[in-house]
Amino acid sequence: MSAQGDCEFLVKRARELVPGDLWAAKAWLITARSLYPADFNIQYEMYTIERNAERTASAGRLLYDMFVNFPDQPAVWREISVITSALRNDSQDKQTQFLRGLFETLPGRVQCEMLLKATEQCFNTLERAEMLLLLLRRFPETVVQHGVGLGETLLEAESIEEQESPVNCFRKLFVCDVLPLIINNPDVRLPASLLYKYLNKAAEFYINYVTRSTQTESQYQGSQDSSDIMSPSKRSSQKYIIDGLTEKSSQITDPWERLFKILSVVGMRCEWQMDKGRRSFGDILHRMKDLCRYISNFDSDAHAKYKNQVVYSTMLVFFKNAFQYVSNIQPSLFQGPNAPNQAPLILLEDVTNVYGDTDIDRNKHIHKKRKLAEGREKTMQSSDDEDPSGKARSRHIAVNKADLANSIEVLESFKLARESWELLYSLESLDKGKANYMYLHFIIVILGQYKKAISSLHHLAALQGSHSPQQITGQGSLENQRALIQLATCHFALGEYRQTCEKVLDLMCYILLPIQEGGKVQEEQPKVKSKFRKGSDLKLWPCTSRAIMPYCLHLLLACFKLRAFTDSRDDMALGHVIVLLQHEWPRGENLFLKAINKICQQGNFQYENFFNYVTNIDMLEEFAYLRTQEGGKIHLELLPNQAMLIKHHTVTRGITKGVKEDFRLAMERQVSRCGENLMVVLHRFCINEKILLLQTLS
Repeated sequence: MSAQGDCEFLVKRARELVPGDLWAAKAWLITARSLYPADFNIQYEMYTIERNAERTASAGRLLYDMFVNFPDQPAVWREISVITSALRNDSQDKQTQFLRGLFETLPGRVQCEMLLKATEQCFNTLERAEMLLLLLRRFPETVVQHGVGLGETLLEAESIEEQESPVNCFRKLFVCDVLPLIINNPDVRLPASLLYKYLNKAAEFYINYVTRSTQTESQYQGSQDSSDIMSPSKRSSQKYIIDGLTEKSSQITDPWERLFKILSVVGMRCEWQMDKGRRSFGDILHRMKDLCRYISNFDSDAHAKYKNQVVYSTMLVFFKNAFQYVSNIQPSLFQGPNAPNQAPLILLEDVTNVYGDTDIDRNKHIHKKRKLAEGREKTMQSSDDEDPSGKARSRHIAVNKADLANSIEVLESFKLARESWELLYSLESLDKGKANYMYLHFIIVILGQYKKAISSLHHLAALQGSHSPQQITGQGSLENQRALIQLATCHFALGEYRQTCEKVLDLMCYILLPIQEGGKVQEEQPKVKSKFRKGSDLKLWPCTSRAIMPYCLHLLLACFKLRAFTDSRDDMALGHVIVLLQHEWPRGENLFLKAINKICQQGNFQYENFFNYVTNIDMLEEFAYLRTQEGGKIHLELLPNQAMLIKHHTVTRGITKGVKEDFRLAMERQVSRCGENLMVVLHRFCINEKILLLQTLS
């Protein structure tokens, strides 16, 4: 019998004995190994028996022998591949734990060599990177030789694969796993340019990771309630998994903490002016402001170095606080179903002072049956004469604590984000095109740069429109509706009242009013008591139909009242103002008195939509009084086609009497409508008279 045949016989005999007499089987193999020490099959069979019996130490010794004596055998690399997979695996099952223990019995030098050779056996870039990463973690001394190369390989693979987002498997491995090993190893010497490149990659990854959307728009029928413009309950979420990684590997804990730690390490290596110990974001920003004051005193190299410090530090403070702000006012945007049960908020110009500064006695209607000399001589000061030029100024933000429990922290985040943005824009040669659109619009509103905000919002609408299905009542997505009100408030701040009106009326088409009894409506708009500061206030409003519609009515009133109360006559604008003043009555009582005073000065007034939309009993009584002898016998053309009737017919005493009778009957019918839901009436006014409203502002 040949030697090969003898070896095969001995191995076969040992296998037959394993089920019944394990020790006899091992004896046969020990004898066989003594006779044929260079035969691989004998040693592999011995290893298999020890591995199946889960004897860690003996299996480890046999694997070590095979790795040293038979490095080219495919079976050895299959075993090594299984073991390295167990090392990379997070599973805690018994077999995986045994394989990890087996690997630990090997000498460190062998472990290192085994992992390095196993890496060479990998042809898949991602698998090879994970294997080499395992080596770097276990043997930090290898980082000097392989760390930077692995990082560059991952970044190159990202480029070759043409990844659409920075949040991909290659970037994740580089930023979260490889980069900390490189920059925290003092023996790895890196030029400042490469450190800045890596910091850029890390910031891009983490910021995109935390701001990624975790929701997909749900489909809703128009019949369903959609009163919450951005309601978390109307969003569905998906588990976020980075393509190429497991769900567990895709989850990153404390991303902001990781990013600021990288910033700190890079800063120390680039010899920035760093402070010892942990500092708050406010402290960091204050430090950067101080540095900017004397940065020009340094030579060119130091100037460039500290300029980078200011830019990177301030930018990250900006993004962190901007994210904190956005995730609190619009929780569903980032948190999905885990978002707290609160209505999302939206930052808008404060127009609640549209009725004027004068406090009103709500228990007294001084205009009823009064003499002409009383009350009508009162003048009204407009609150809309603020400078719309868009100059940066300190803005005060009001918020109802009932709408935002942690309002102090959120407003502090907003303040830091605004100050960071101002500091960044004060720096020369900063590429201002790199701003993230998610934050740009609300920061720009604060700075008064409304035209840029409008451009940003149009860009957002274009991005969303490219992939958003048609939803709710037809055309726009929920985000488009949110953008409409933001566009409206920006146009208003610029004094572009027709565009303001257009956006408001577009939004009105999407607002669905809740069904309510009677003429009273439930007001959900914020009731914030704050000292009025002319032209400088902003407010965080609940982004729901009930809160947004009153705001829209305020905007419309602010647009039309400027035209209505100019020296030139504009009965149409004045009529629109009177209709809108019914909202929140009697807050607008003084402005209504100003309108009545102007009508008295004119001696006549024409508004044929009066009886379609004016249902306020106090207003009806006042207009009825105007026609009396005591009221001044003001000529009112409030009936449809009344002007045509007078123009095209000879006005005899009988016809004039008929017109008076028609007015009286119309007024009686109108009084019977006083119990109608006012918000429904005003909503119908905005929908039905859209063309007329826009023409008035043309």
